[in-house]
Amino acid sequence: MTILAIDTTTDIASVAIRRNGVTLSEEVMVTADGQSHVIYAMVRASLDKAGVGLSEIDCFASAVGPGSFTGVRICLAAAKGLADAMGKPVAGISNLRALASFGTAALRNPIIDARRGQIYSAVYSSQLEVVSDEIVTAADSWRVEAGVEQIVSKEPLAAAIALCAEMDGPGKWMDAALLDANYVRRADGDSMWVDSGGR
Repeated sequence: MTILAIDTTTDIASVAIRRNGVTLSEEVMVTADGQSHVIYAMVRASLDKAGVGLSEIDCFASAVGPGSFTGVRICLAAAKGLADAMGKPVAGISNLRALASFGTAALRNPIIDARRGQIYSAVYSSQLEVVSDEIVTAADSWRVEAGVEQIVSKEPLAAAIALCAEMDGPGKWMDAALLDANYVRRADGDSMWVDSGGR
């Protein structure tokens, strides 16, 4: 199987192609002015480097968050648009789960800065299955048991996202229309709407 994975949820944008257990290519770009204008060029460059045609992609995998709200939306739109155009399924992969793949311990605690003194966190097994649900919490109050490996990284995630999609397999891939974000917490506008009594 051949998977094209996209991540634009941080200022480190990445695109990777994985086939049958091997990462064939990964394009990485650090940008502070958004990624919507560079993501498709990165897709093309990754395809060219891997020697793979767009029609050969079996699944388009996307980071779904948590991360930058705008970055998550760009990532989802790119993966869903490509999948819809090619008539292929998508895989939505949590950034925390992808980050956990960089660990080596039986239990792994990926941590992503959520700003405002908060973090996104969870605990995953070595099989990248959730052991403790993803949450947003105060950074200074988060503790895990001894022996749980903490992973804090700004590594490009596209190759890890492709790995997770490959581990899931076609049975967990879905139609592009069903793919949604995993913000973990609501956007500020949504929070204010609920807090003010809006429905």
